[in-house]
Amino acid sequence: MPGPELTLPTLVIGAGAWGTAVAVQFAARAQQGCVNLWARDAQLIQALQHDHENRRYLPGVRLPSQLGLSADLGQAVRTWRLQAQAHRQDYPQQALHGLVILATPVSGLEEAATRVMQKLGPPKAGEAMVWLAKGLALRDATQAQTATLSWPHEIVHAGCPGWPAAALSGPSFAQEVARGLPAALSVASQQLEWARAIAQSCHGGGLRLYPTDDLIGVELGGAMKNVLAIAAGVCDGLALGANARAALLTRGLAEMSRLGLAIGARPQTFMGLACLGDLLLTATGDLSRNRRVGLALARGESITQIVQQLGHVAEGVSSAPALLALAERSGVEVPITAGVCKLITGHWTAQQAIAALMDRNMRDEFEG
Repeated sequence: MPGPELTLPTLVIGAGAWGTAVAVQFAARAQQGCVNLWARDAQLIQALQHDHENRRYLPGVRLPSQLGLSADLGQAVRTWRLQAQAHRQDYPQQALHGLVILATPVSGLEEAATRVMQKLGPPKAGEAMVWLAKGLALRDATQAQTATLSWPHEIVHAGCPGWPAAALSGPSFAQEVARGLPAALSVASQQLEWARAIAQSCHGGGLRLYPTDDLIGVELGGAMKNVLAIAAGVCDGLALGANARAALLTRGLAEMSRLGLAIGARPQTFMGLACLGDLLLTATGDLSRNRRVGLALARGESITQIVQQLGHVAEGVSSAPALLALAERSGVEVPITAGVCKLITGHWTAQQAIAALMDRNMRDEFEG
């Protein structure tokens, strides 16, 4: 889909499905070498250069000839910074001159941020960072009240202090974004002016971006929709019908909203792209990895088997216990999330999880 030319120097860190998709989407409307994709796996980069395709993570999508590929992080960041300097001279009126995109799962975000910071140091004028991870990290999980919980923005800010940064989140299957099909996403930053600058610089090619400063609401939506998608997969895997799935998703959105309001998110965010939009996509789309986890759980497979067969990260598996710990700490009931946790740990079967949800005490709809 045609769109405005992308002149912004962009370095994508991580060549998984989503990182590759974003790199392809941006490079398709950029000048030669303006968009570069880095992966630490040199063999993967060699395969991408030879096949012109990421057959491991994004098969069937041809890489644009103008996309730069590298397994040398030092060289990649030096090239990017020189390009950002040139962009600053050519487009002095623009607020943004260079973008680094951290395209790793939550589990790899700390390492990615730290490595980039070691190479780049503090940001220069007009340089910013975006992360794509959707989840909540849980450490020292002996009990909910003392567990360490880390949002992606906390991980990035700790690893790259001083960098303007934002989350890119919303309903977005990698395959469709890479093909240039229409998609709308949220760009969320505590500094709204940076969210606006990123959205303005990166829109086009079928990608429409909406800035917001409700970062915690966007991050919660991105994490929790994956857990709810697992639940939806279980529902469909048990052939409980369209009525049951609609009820589950509606109650799941209510669960998400209750927790979000308790931690300071804005109510309207839960009707937006990063919450309702991404929930609808991930819970019902056949390309959803988290939904596939739920379908497999309904068949009685163990979570170990499922993750091994998946071949990709399904963030809902690791985010579920973290979100449950957050809810318990916040005094918020999250029965669907709690049920998914018991399914993942093998304490409940799929049938027991559904029975427990249906047997909960009667209450007013908006009570909880």
